[in-house]
Amino acid sequence: MSSNKPLTTLMLLGALGLQGCASERSETALDQAIASFQSVKDDSNVLRSAPRDVIRAGESLARADRLATYMGTGSDVRQYAYLSQRYSEIAREHTNLVLNQERQAKLELERQRLQLALREAKLVSVQQQGKWLEEQIVSLATQQSDRGLVMTLGDVLFDTGHAELKNSASRTVLKLVQFLQLNPKRVVRIEGYTDSTGSPEDNLTLSKARAQSVADMLVDLGVDEKRIQVEGYGDQYPVEANASERGRAQNRRVEIVFSDEKGRLGAAR
Repeated sequence: MSSNKPLTTLMLLGALGLQGCASERSETALDQAIASFQSVKDDSNVLRSAPRDVIRAGESLARADRLATYMGTGSDVRQYAYLSQRYSEIAREHTNLVLNQERQAKLELERQRLQLALREAKLVSVQQQGKWLEEQIVSLATQQSDRGLVMTLGDVLFDTGHAELKNSASRTVLKLVQFLQLNPKRVVRIEGYTDSTGSPEDNLTLSKARAQSVADMLVDLGVDEKRIQVEGYGDQYPVEANASERGRAQNRRVEIVFSDEKGRLGAAR
């Protein structure tokens, strides 16, 4: 009998070790479920878009917590923790889908509004409109350089780190469209720039995406894409030092370079 004691002791220790591992896995699963639920519970967009999934995530989490507290099996705790976390993920995925749909609807309404404004503007005398637009474009241009007449669209037209044009860009872009329609031989080069925040690769990508957003809106409003060139220069060619927020804001910009009346563009940078 005494020879079996070491074996019995080892088996007991092994069982306790397995039980400890299972308990640790349950605690980890429960912690992950709690973090996921907290994230969606505190997000007003998720509560608005997927309230039922948030409720189900909370109910499953409460069940997992009760089982963990009152000595339920580890597998049951992990099962309900998994269900809670999955409901939280579904709520987040559903919310992203809804927000994307809302954004697309908003963009479509804005496009329709701009097209309506464009049609209304065409009712004005072409001669008067052409003179007025010429003055507007010149007044918006920041400089006359060897690259040609340059108009700067400032950082306020984009949210930080994003390439989508804000509604405040509409009036400026509309003037640009009308000007190009009344001057069919002119072409433009749209150049995107960023500040020095972020990596050079990310800045280059963002700068070109912002320039492309302006180009896409011009095309949507009837400008032939063959009249548009797009360039992204990242954090190159700053107009101010990046040492201050004001300087960085000046460097986050899109520049529109106009050709002459015969369609000749100045050399690119």
